Amino acid sequence: MPDDATPDPYTDPIRFGQRMQILRTRRGLSRSVAAGLLGMSPSWVKQVERGEIGMPKLPTILRIAELLRVRDLTDLTGDQSAPVNLFIGPGHPRLQAVRDAVDSLVFDGDREGPSVAHLRARLVTAWAARHRAANHREVIGGLLPDLIRDAQLAVRRTDTAADRRTAQAILSEVYSLSQFFIAYQPDSALLWRVAERGMVAAQESEDPHAIGVAAWLAAQAHRDSGPAHFDAADNMTVGALAHLEQHLPGADDRTTAIVGALQFEAAYTAARRGESGAAWGWWDKAEKTAKKLHEGYYHPVTSFSRAIMRAHAVTVAVELRAGGESVRQAVAADSTAIPSRPRLARHRIEEARAYQLDGQAETALATLEKAHKAAPETIKYNGYARRIVLEETESRVPARRQRAAVLAERLRLLAA
Repeated sequence: MPDDATPDPYTDPIRFGQRMQILRTRRGLSRSVAAGLLGMSPSWVKQVERGEIGMPKLPTILRIAELLRVRDLTDLTGDQSAPVNLFIGPGHPRLQAVRDAVDSLVFDGDREGPSVAHLRARLVTAWAARHRAANHREVIGGLLPDLIRDAQLAVRRTDTAADRRTAQAILSEVYSLSQFFIAYQPDSALLWRVAERGMVAAQESEDPHAIGVAAWLAAQAHRDSGPAHFDAADNMTVGALAHLEQHLPGADDRTTAIVGALQFEAAYTAARRGESGAAWGWWDKAEKTAKKLHEGYYHPVTSFSRAIMRAHAVTVAVELRAGGESVRQAVAADSTAIPSRPRLARHRIEEARAYQLDGQAETALATLEKAHKAAPETIKYNGYARRIVLEETESRVPARRQRAAVLAERLRLLAA
């Protein structure tokens, strides 16, 4: 290994500070930027990394883990006695069946392929079922294997170029639905495989909406991979928007909505970078797009709508680490206007992050309990929710510690 090579923090028995420095460097964060996002001084970060200060307490470790997008605390602490997976949830029992369907080659002999109309009806049913269900991963995990195989077969069985493009658009959306199931499960390679296949199918379809949805999901995958991939997320978002803008005059609600969703993705990534002006600027553009939608319209894939913009404002403020502003936006948001149970649960988690950031830990826990009630499978797989709950199990306030422990038990965070 070259003398200037970066050591691997996951294999050598090195101390916490060294691991923190290696992981921070890999994420492309300077000490001053990391310190600002942690609410600490650059000198504190320097002292920790040099070992002049011992390992911080659990609440601070969890904030560092969130900042560095560490998926397992042992990657940061080196302590293998109590691994805590933060940003990847447990593998769902139906994951293997979905993986097998994605990886299979579909020939099916002489079996006639399902019609596009039939597949479209099944997709509509699947999206509706996802939004209604508290156990949404269980529901769509049961539908996906047959839907994936049938959509693949439909593409193979088409007779004309036009029919093939239509079938490719359907297949792309099936892959999009698959990403909602696979996300935050322990198979990132499968997630990227599905994202790439969805983008290929969308481009083959030449359908603006399909291309927009595939780009929207790909941008999220890049952004969630860490700061080193923020440029890739932006390139995906901006490129898709440039392609879709030519279709905007006279566009229907679903095409308009995917444009708005992509505009918010740009806001989200800017907020992750800490670029307040750009983040709120993109949010303003998305809000103007939302106002072009018919009242009550709700995009089945992205959840983009007029109602969702206040929830999006909470996310921007939280990612910018603006505690007071994020709480103000949380208070202003009308959660009753969100018809999707998993999306409502996600919004509750963002509200909880806002309250935690503002020092209102008790309210944060109460809000996470609401998220659990709306959709247990959403909070179970959400790294931010898991971090808050684990942090509060170490609270000095007995009642709060007990409340967090109960929620941690529900989420199986304390299981051996």
